[in-house]
Amino acid sequence: MKGDALDWLTPDWPAPENVRACVTTRSGGFSLPPFDSLNLGAHVGDDPQAVARNRLHLSESLRCQPTWLDQVHGTTVVESNPLQVLEGDASWSSTPGVAALVMTADCLPVLFCDRAGTRVAAAHAGWRGLANGVLEATVAAMDIAPENILAWMGPAIGTEVFEVGPEVRDAFVSTHPEAEHAFRPSTNDGKLIADMYALGRIRLASAGVQSVSGGGFCTVTDMRFFSYRRANPTGRFASLVWLTR
Repeated sequence: MKGDALDWLTPDWPAPENVRACVTTRSGGFSLPPFDSLNLGAHVGDDPQAVARNRLHLSESLRCQPTWLDQVHGTTVVESNPLQVLEGDASWSSTPGVAALVMTADCLPVLFCDRAGTRVAAAHAGWRGLANGVLEATVAAMDIAPENILAWMGPAIGTEVFEVGPEVRDAFVSTHPEAEHAFRPSTNDGKLIADMYALGRIRLASAGVQSVSGGGFCTVTDMRFFSYRRANPTGRFASLVWLTR
């Protein structure tokens, strides 16, 4: 990568050599404030021409063809197709050079690959999608034995600031009682602090995924990333994964 794209992140996970992955930051683009500068979201009120330039810059910098999704906080998983904008919150690819990509600004992005380097996937998990099973649906769509899948959890809202209502805890605990440990009381009466990464690990474990890396970021307090809770309107950054051969 060149220039101001140098602060883009490379996931630290035991992926095969032919698997490439990246998380963009706010740096390296053409959007003006408050979307400065590498906003990749076309739905947030940014100049469409700036978004198009940003997306082209991403593709040219990484030498891959990203798949752009119309994300709706659901559980639909589609096959990656760089020629169409499909509705869904996760995609998978087995075609070299075609990237599975999700955009976030506090929600949890999760990247996947198989140990043999034949298939990759990316999932967007807000709390609703996470509670409804978007990660489990992504694992199923990969059509790979779960024990042969690797997952990496990218930048999301951190464990000190994700304040939610009791209905969020109930949504998780109703199907996974162990999720109770991912919540603690907030200083605001009736509110809770949720650990998005712990919830992600619980759901991945329930899907049979044994190798999970990543976590430990906070998009709200780390100014490298867009954060909807920190500023609205704001842009979106991307987490993507692809095969090289």
